[in-house]
Amino acid sequence: MFPCIEICVFLLTHYNLIFNFFNGGKHMRNYTTQMDAARKGIVTPEIEIVAKKENMTTEALMKLVAEGKVAICANKNHTSLDPEGVGSMLRTKINVNLGVSRDCKDYNIEMEKVMSAVNLGAKPIMVLWSHGNTQPFRQKLTHECPAMIGTVPVYDSVIHYQRDLATLTAQDFIDVVRLHAEDGVDFVTLHCGITRKTIEQIRKHKRKMNIVSRGGSLVFAWMCMTGEENPFYEHYDEILDICEEYDVTVSLGDACRPGCLADATDVCQIEELVRLGELTKRAWEKNVQVMVEGPGHVPMDQIAANMKVQQTICMGAPFYVLGPLFVLRCAMQGMGRKIVPVMSSTIELIGKVLAVMILTPRLGYLGVTITEPIIWFCCTLMLSIMYLTTPVEKLVEKRRAAN
Repeated sequence: MFPCIEICVFLLTHYNLIFNFFNGGKHMRNYTTQMDAARKGIVTPEIEIVAKKENMTTEALMKLVAEGKVAICANKNHTSLDPEGVGSMLRTKINVNLGVSRDCKDYNIEMEKVMSAVNLGAKPIMVLWSHGNTQPFRQKLTHECPAMIGTVPVYDSVIHYQRDLATLTAQDFIDVVRLHAEDGVDFVTLHCGITRKTIEQIRKHKRKMNIVSRGGSLVFAWMCMTGEENPFYEHYDEILDICEEYDVTVSLGDACRPGCLADATDVCQIEELVRLGELTKRAWEKNVQVMVEGPGHVPMDQIAANMKVQQTICMGAPFYVLGPLFVLRCAMQGMGRKIVPVMSSTIELIGKVLAVMILTPRLGYLGVTITEPIIWFCCTLMLSIMYLTTPVEKLVEKRRAAN
């Protein structure tokens, strides 16, 4: 009798191990996505890890994930992932873009870049390939790289099928999304917000730089060539089913983000943002996590307003920021060129020469990474000192006299 009781106790206490053994080592998941788990009150291993990293309680983090204010990008097929959270109340994560092109085809160098970026603190890695067979490298990343991996399926579509863009069908694009999900990609950037109505808006409201988003321009071109609706918008529900199945986070790409200050916060940008808000809600209804890209190149006095509008329209979804930091640097250097053009340009030139001669040979990729921030800091410091110590009127008069 006692051996029977002991056997029963053993089976009850080691149920998970026994289940995993007969299930090929796979963990039993009674949830589909991290958002689904949070809404059901299930503490996943990913939620537990992220909560410790962010010095939060699991309850507080689960509430944010359930509301969509935090995304934990964690494809169930990404076996080497060290999970991170993105969004409200968390540390800001730095993303690194890389990928081979027709001019740079060395896969080993790209893998070195990946690991260097991870060692330097990058959390997401976006693979923006435009040449070659992308799948082996993508699978290698999800088996070896601890950072969350993101891709842009529309980039890969032309490469994958080796056909002209105009010959691809809506189903071709959807199949590539599924392929990336199966390979373990944690988030996919989809330009769902640009529609045939957007084509009319862009033609009506003459932009200085039209569409600067590469993915957005590809979708725009495909719609113009085929006369059909954006496949990522028209078949959005089918794509959400794929994302729910593999726990892939949707990064809603801002195809109409402004490429220059003159196009900032225009009709095209805001209309797309409203549509992205609607798509965010539809994704959350299926327990699919969302990030929203934006705002693009906007003036400094519009950054706060753009952030507030995004938070309101997209209901607090994490913001994948593109643009403002570079605009800040360019604005400072632009001010320098208007007032003290020689000084500003000279500091930038000297900085780049020193970086190439001193930093890069000794620090390698780290030297390349820190060059821009160092130059930006020097230019900003110099301009700020001159601005604070010298009346602007005198500087302007000197420039006019020189002209």
